[in-house]
Amino acid sequence: MGVTVCWDVDSEQPPARVAALRSMEAVAAGDKQRWLNLFDPAAVIEDPVGPSPFDEEGKGHHGAEGISAFWDLTIAHVQRFEFVVRDSHAGGDEVANVATITTFFDGGYRVDTDCVIVYRAGSDGRLLSVRAFWETDRAAATARQVDDDTSL
Repeated sequence: MGVTVCWDVDSEQPPARVAALRSMEAVAAGDKQRWLNLFDPAAVIEDPVGPSPFDEEGKGHHGAEGISAFWDLTIAHVQRFEFVVRDSHAGGDEVANVATITTFFDGGYRVDTDCVIVYRAGSDGRLLSVRAFWETDRAAATARQVDDDTSL
């Protein structure tokens, strides 16, 4: 997997923003264990928030086991990720990133997901929650096959 994370950041950042960047880097690198190590044992992921094909009850993926299963269900099936964070708003122990995540699949297919992702970090910098707001139908509508799947 190629690693592409585009984000113009200064060296001094709030802990939640740092944790968000580390999460994106681990996902883009395809490094499940590095990604899992970023989470507090009691963390929860809602991606997307609410009921979806990835979480039919809309209750999120809880704890190390649930978060690991989320990776296997979603992230593991993607050939490559590209993250473009267009804006980022930090407050308290959280950061809300306005982003587009482009996912590349076997056969040259790609999908662009416009989203707002809210990361909350604990005092130790580990992620307590990730809440991604995006619409599955809207993302699916961008699915297409491209000849050169290395370009945005």
